[in-house]
Amino acid sequence: MTTTPYQILTRKRSGQSLPDEEIRDLIAGTCDGSWSDAQVGAFLMAAVIQGLDGRETRTLTQAMMESGDLWDLRKEIPLVGDKHSTGGIGDKVSLVLNPILAACGQPVAMLTGRGLGHTGGTADKLDTIPGLDQELDRHRALRLLEDVGLAVGIATGGIAPADRRFYSLRDVTATVDYLPLMVASILSKKLATGAGGIVFDVKTGDGAFLPEVAEAHRLALLLVETASALGTPTRAILSDMSQPLGRWVGHAAEVRETLDCLEGRGPTDLMEVTYALCEELTDLLGSPLSRGTLEEAVSSGKAREAFDRWALAQGAEAAWLSAPDLPLAPHEVVLEAPRAGILSQVENRRIGLILAEAGAGRRVPGDAIDHGVSFQSVARLGDFVPRGAELGRLYLRGADPDLERRFGSCFHLGDEGAAPALFGERIRLDVSSFR
Repeated sequence: MTTTPYQILTRKRSGQSLPDEEIRDLIAGTCDGSWSDAQVGAFLMAAVIQGLDGRETRTLTQAMMESGDLWDLRKEIPLVGDKHSTGGIGDKVSLVLNPILAACGQPVAMLTGRGLGHTGGTADKLDTIPGLDQELDRHRALRLLEDVGLAVGIATGGIAPADRRFYSLRDVTATVDYLPLMVASILSKKLATGAGGIVFDVKTGDGAFLPEVAEAHRLALLLVETASALGTPTRAILSDMSQPLGRWVGHAAEVRETLDCLEGRGPTDLMEVTYALCEELTDLLGSPLSRGTLEEAVSSGKAREAFDRWALAQGAEAAWLSAPDLPLAPHEVVLEAPRAGILSQVENRRIGLILAEAGAGRRVPGDAIDHGVSFQSVARLGDFVPRGAELGRLYLRGADPDLERRFGSCFHLGDEGAAPALFGERIRLDVSSFR
């Protein structure tokens, strides 16, 4: 007999570990509406206070994944790969990585999301490409993979419907940042597509969702352990988000920078993160690509060609691809160093929040985005900057002295400082140990 919500909530409130069947009952009730918002919210709070162990986390993830459509793409294309980032300021790696891999014959299928708060979403950046249709279902994803080796976009509503209800209630019950719930949310969508392997880029530093290295490491380890235990080979890399990645932040500007990267003009930090994730994913899938092979795909023009083939296949206007039009907002503000010194700190999260306030992001779901509001990062952490030298450039719709002042205050000059390490730990587990 099905256990009642009251019994399940009482058990979790008292700190007991929930049996698998009760977790599945919870997810079924979440989807069919037999669990009220109050009851689902009570479970979320009890889970945060009393904790979810590894088995509960795996079962919750699997039940959420199985609450909707399962694409199982690897059944048709065994070596299809996927990559996910926990997000940051100027993080356009997915846009660069995908066509490089496709140009090298490595298929990639990626479901993207929209930004909220201080980070930008890949789907919002792709909205700057006229005609591009991001709606994906299994049939369309497979056709794109067969035709151009790449499928990127937003899934139909059939993917992990339990997560949509969980996510909306986590936001209003202050349970967003509990790691097992984060892992279940991320993986229920990622695993539902059925990639042959996934690599996670887990950000640390001021602009990351989890700034502290120890907490980011715990998230990365839990992602890898849970996905591996559920049968999908997975690895993770910790990478720095203490300053903008690349030189541009803002949707149109980041697509411009993506095209620069694919034509061999990308900034070193952005390309290093991209290549590292490419190498990690292809090694995981058993078909490793060398750095030289990846770099040749860029220098030869094959990566840009792969981007154009994919964009055309998903509906982008051919005329736009021939002459991309990605205008920046018209009011340009040069941020100058108020004193000479070493750039010792960048308040990266504040940069994202202020840009969102200026129109480049959403403060609440449904907000319109101004794709032209942007920031160009010029001085980098560890650089010596003379007094009056340029720290960066801000592009707004019009003058806003208070916002401009607050933006300038995100950059701190001192007598010492150093460039941060771009990478932290790499997490790799033996999948056979979970069988």
